[in-house]
Amino acid sequence: MTDSQLTDSALTEPAAVAASAAAVINSAARVESHDIALVLGSGWGQAADLIGETISELPAAEVPGFHSPVVAGHGGTLRSIRIGDTGQVALVLGARTHFYEDRGVRAVAHGVRTAAAAGCSTLVLTNGCGGLDPAWAPGTPVLISDHLNLTAASPLEGATFVDLTDLYSSRLRGIAREIDPSLDEAVYAQFRGPHYETPAEVRMAGILGAGLVGMSTALEAIAAREAGLEILGISLVTNLAAGVSQEALSHAEVIEAGQAAGPRISDLLARIVTRIAAGQDGRDPAAGRSAADGGVA
Repeated sequence: MTDSQLTDSALTEPAAVAASAAAVINSAARVESHDIALVLGSGWGQAADLIGETISELPAAEVPGFHSPVVAGHGGTLRSIRIGDTGQVALVLGARTHFYEDRGVRAVAHGVRTAAAAGCSTLVLTNGCGGLDPAWAPGTPVLISDHLNLTAASPLEGATFVDLTDLYSSRLRGIAREIDPSLDEAVYAQFRGPHYETPAEVRMAGILGAGLVGMSTALEAIAAREAGLEILGISLVTNLAAGVSQEALSHAEVIEAGQAAGPRISDLLARIVTRIAAGQDGRDPAAGRSAADGGVA
């Protein structure tokens, strides 16, 4: 049985697979634990290079329960990074599994469960998505305030009742707005994919309260809440959702928009993560703030 199959085995508890993966990651980084985990979606990958010094990098396929990504634009490694001079260590999960890959919902949740097992208390989830607001041009970052899980699935098994109130931390959204006060927020709707949403489905999502639509994040957030992580979600609007504009949708468009916005949003995310880490380290989160921190450069 391969490591990627382990997460779907009825004979193996997800927590045990996550603990095994976390032990490998912590050992490779020579740390007792990590502090902040990041899942970097389309367009967000450059942020890892701006956070600090990489102290370990593992091919995902060599870590229990992980496998190489199948989607263009996603990395394939698990990186441990010292966050500036904060004393904190970030775990960058560059091997997201999407629900539409049909590996099972355990595989989708494995990354965030591994982050919790590795010691992380905070999780930053990012993605590239479609936007319902015409004012959000491709390349606009938007904070996730809540989500609609339209996948008809859950990463929780059995009688596991988890409160999802304030799932996307208002405290962390406040920190993000300290870095960039112009950040909007919206509800994110996760569809199963891999096909894009129809205009009717987008209208439905809008009626239900969504401003963002995509194919990731919600299932990971639910698993992360069960594991006790505090969550910040940020979407990159890579295109207007179906029916909002007359343009046809394509994955190439998503990649192109992510590449164009990459340097700007990666700098934003790196500064947000550094501020969060400074606060968790017991330091004044505003210490060392430069004049440039008031908005996106």
